[in-house]
Amino acid sequence: MNDSQGSASRLDRVILDGEMPKNLSPYIEADREQAVADLAAANHFAPLVGTTSAGPYALHLSIVEGRLIFDIRDIDGGPLTMIGLALGPFRRLVKDYQLLVDSHILAVQEGREQRIQAIDMGRRGLHNEGAELMTQRLAGKIDIDFDTARRLFTLVCVLAQRVSAR
Repeated sequence: MNDSQGSASRLDRVILDGEMPKNLSPYIEADREQAVADLAAANHFAPLVGTTSAGPYALHLSIVEGRLIFDIRDIDGGPLTMIGLALGPFRRLVKDYQLLVDSHILAVQEGREQRIQAIDMGRRGLHNEGAELMTQRLAGKIDIDFDTARRLFTLVCVLAQRVSAR
């Protein structure tokens, strides 16, 4: 992954840790793939605590006991720092994301183009809200830009699906 500024303060790769359930919807899987591809194209990620490494970084993202874990490693996999965030503040947005996914799937099955467009607009707004929350929750811990926060929020939604699908 390389960011548009060529900075070392970036993610080289993101790994979602934990079991992958077999029943994730194709829509959620497509969101995951797009978020990873977008992060590969451009991102800004700079840990502010726990490491003096300038990056680039490998991020292992997981949910453990109700906490979102940012396990930040060097590009060779060596541990640098770990940051945990309470998942609670994200729960409503993650639930809303799942409702939008379910609505989108139904609208596609029914061939309701206007409904699909309305759901996509709602999805964009939800991702923007999730990005703002992600940025707030990581303030003072990890410096990220808005687009990186949006993509990380998408991955949190995917991880939450994994946890609830077990």
